[in-house]
Amino acid sequence: MGLVISSLCASAQTLQDAIIKTENERFESASSEYKALLAKEPNNGTIYFYYGDNLFKKGELDSAFMLYSKGAELNPTAPLNFVGLGKIQLSKNNTNEAKTQFFKATSLAQNKSAEVNRRIAEAWLSTDTKNADEAINQANMAIKLEPKNAENYILLGDAQLEKNPTDGSMPIKSYQMATSLNPKSAKGILREGKLYQRGRNYQLALDKYKAAEAIEGTFAPAYREKAELFSLAAKPAQAIENWKKYLELNNSNYARYRYMSALYNNKQFSDAVAEYESLKGKGFSSVYFERIAGYSYHDMGDKLDKEAYTKGLNAINKFFELAGPKFNYIATDYKYKGLLLAKSGKDSLGVIELDKAVQMDSKLQGDIGTELSKLCMKAKKYPCVIANLEKKDLNDPKSLDNADLFDFGRAYYFSGTNKLKEAVDLKDAKLKTAKEAEAAPFFVKADSAFSRLCQKNASWPIAFMWRGRANSYLDPKNEKDFTKTHYEKMLSLIKPEEKTGTYKNNYIEGLEYLGYYYVSKKDKVNADLIWNQVKELDPANQKQKDYFAPPKPQQTPKPGAPKPGPKK
Repeated sequence: MGLVISSLCASAQTLQDAIIKTENERFESASSEYKALLAKEPNNGTIYFYYGDNLFKKGELDSAFMLYSKGAELNPTAPLNFVGLGKIQLSKNNTNEAKTQFFKATSLAQNKSAEVNRRIAEAWLSTDTKNADEAINQANMAIKLEPKNAENYILLGDAQLEKNPTDGSMPIKSYQMATSLNPKSAKGILREGKLYQRGRNYQLALDKYKAAEAIEGTFAPAYREKAELFSLAAKPAQAIENWKKYLELNNSNYARYRYMSALYNNKQFSDAVAEYESLKGKGFSSVYFERIAGYSYHDMGDKLDKEAYTKGLNAINKFFELAGPKFNYIATDYKYKGLLLAKSGKDSLGVIELDKAVQMDSKLQGDIGTELSKLCMKAKKYPCVIANLEKKDLNDPKSLDNADLFDFGRAYYFSGTNKLKEAVDLKDAKLKTAKEAEAAPFFVKADSAFSRLCQKNASWPIAFMWRGRANSYLDPKNEKDFTKTHYEKMLSLIKPEEKTGTYKNNYIEGLEYLGYYYVSKKDKVNADLIWNQVKELDPANQKQKDYFAPPKPQQTPKPGAPKPGPKK
């Protein structure tokens, strides 16, 4: 009998060690211990439950389900595996089926097992199908059975915080009760720290995390929470340092996935992609894993990897495939899918996804408005450009950058010139005049956009050139000299070496306008001066040739005279 008792105690102690490793998020190490325990006791349903729980927390729900099922089959009178099966049902949003399994568990335990109540409380908090009231009820039942068990109060605090995330007064009392019952509870101290972190008391949160580390040096969650705290504090180096310490304790695929998430959050996109590709090679798969990969490939860009956008599109498509139609998508999912489609040459499909993102969250109009306007500009869909940038301008005029204003102005400009082209084809004089009148407001708005661009970037010649172009339509008879002023400003900003290089064509355009201006003013001295500059820069320029040697007007044949024709 003594030997049997000794053996059971040793087994229980080993199982407790494995459970502690699960709580410490050392999932791989815990799995090894559970396997060893099952090799010794293959029919022990309790071991199957905790092994399954280890895999559930690791994110391997299918494997967890198999273990819970096997445990329930081998030991149908042990209640915990039915809790596990209920938790699996909650992960599938099958609430009624979950409650059926929980009822089986409590019935088998005859409502006398605090551990069953604790695990049911935890189940109601561990999936997307949360129910804080159910969790609070189960935690209170556990407290009645075991009033001095610190774990009960930790679960109660978690449930209270889930019920009212903006009020930490009740949860902190529960967590403090847990640490008063067990001052060496690293988990309880960690919960206090997380609560302080939510309240933005970062220093006190950090103190708690350090205290948890001091109690239990292998308590991996403390390093993870520190890492996330440093991320919030915009200290990426310290965040990554703590993630690496976390990985020393838990270097599982799941841990590296979480590390990949941290790299993305710290804007270390190429490192996040490297982790993704490494984990992908090991067969790791997860819905959120593919989401983060899609985001990371896009934000990394294609400088380091020419196929980054294609790979990112594959990842985001995989995410949507794994998530399915009932998934609770967020606006940025559609945003990144749209951006990756556009960067992969599928502009029209990209626009559809980006529109979905804006409809879901209007706050994204700023960033997405720019992307949509670029796509529309590329496709020469000027009304689309105008619509998106007008929305962005309405929300926050200061948010329009140089590229936005440049596209804004050109979209208005080309809309105006398109109206004038339509007018040319009209034979009815009234309709022609009306169509020409429709063009004028577009040039006014184009000038306004280019004016703002000139203010933001006063040294960029092209901004003034486009303002000159817009004003040439607003003042076709050169009555106000606005066009001349803008072209002269452009010319003054172009450096001597740029006249024959980067801005040669723009410089010639400015000179051509001034040349025509002086001709219209009958100022031959200045006209000669300008057209000689054009000739020097571009001897083949037809306009300067026509100025210095005007083509002879064709003589109108006299009535009755034979028309010129080919020589016989």
